Amino acid sequence: MTVEGEQALRDELKQLKSVDRPRIIQAIAEAREHGDLKENAEYHAAREQQSFAEGRITEIEGKLADAQVIDLSKVPVSGKVIFGVTVDLLNLEDDTAITYKIVGEDEASIKINKISVMSPVARALIGKEEGDVVSVHTPNGEIEYEIDKVKYI
Repeated sequence: MTVEGEQALRDELKQLKSVDRPRIIQAIAEAREHGDLKENAEYHAAREQQSFAEGRITEIEGKLADAQVIDLSKVPVSGKVIFGVTVDLLNLEDDTAITYKIVGEDEASIKINKISVMSPVARALIGKEEGDVVSVHTPNGEIEYEIDKVKYI
């Protein structure tokens, strides 16, 4: 994962442990005061929130424990497409330009042009250099891109 991805997970973990967990515990305590737990909707909702939060905490802690963080500032610039770089591409069919950052699966979001290293586009780009033409298999057929620029940021 990238340094930014690791920091985002650490921030979420901190939020869950220091803000969400105490709020949920308080909500459970208040719901218990209302009496019969079998028919207490607030209690059941708070317990469901607690279950979700604890599951997410466990998931994030596991990911952070197993993560290999790649810091691009410590990688020599070679001009090749590797994990963590930002790539400017030119679609050779319609001359449109697109920029993608190649990130880990947990960080990927097409809305902000971050693609998973396991995506077909990223797999086609890895190891290539500026000026290379790559062909990507998509559900709509073959798309050819020219690598315009590789940025180690």
